[in-house]
Amino acid sequence: MNTRILILPGSLRAAAFSKQLARAASMLMSDGVEATVLDLQDYRMPLYDGDLEQAEGLPAGAVALREQVRAHDAVLFVSPEYNASIPAVLKNAIDWVSRPYAAEPDVKAWAGKVAGLLASSPGALGGLRGLVHLRQILMNVGMQVVTEQFALGSAHEAFADDGSLASERARGGVDKVVASVVRMARALA
Repeated sequence: MNTRILILPGSLRAAAFSKQLARAASMLMSDGVEATVLDLQDYRMPLYDGDLEQAEGLPAGAVALREQVRAHDAVLFVSPEYNASIPAVLKNAIDWVSRPYAAEPDVKAWAGKVAGLLASSPGALGGLRGLVHLRQILMNVGMQVVTEQFALGSAHEAFADDGSLASERARGGVDKVVASVVRMARALA
């Protein structure tokens, strides 16, 4: 049985380093691991608003993203760092998917899923400060967040022409996170 990992970059920008890192991470998956890289551009959601939710329920983008989360064993979050935290689009997606859904009123989409954390930034810290906030949010929605994490500094110089990670250190850092996610997902299956 394959372990299914959803890779979720936390940026809308087409050439975002988080999207590049997500694609590079998908290239590093071992046998028995199936990776799906999503783009939040394909799951448009308005800013969370309780009045809107009460009037209209979950937006179509949130329902579709929720289905993707439920279909996978784990989620590898790949976040840029915005002002030492995570981007609003990623937080908004987490919030909408965490909401009750009328078709499955007792199901919490994030709860019990395994999460791995990657970050990317052109700065030296690679988005590390934002991962502290992301970890806290994911634990609060019931995810099992692995201890290992990786922040890719100097992301503007980190990728080879084929989209892979150029340095052995970066590949090793991503590999370590992915291996931990796979181990935990298989242990919880």
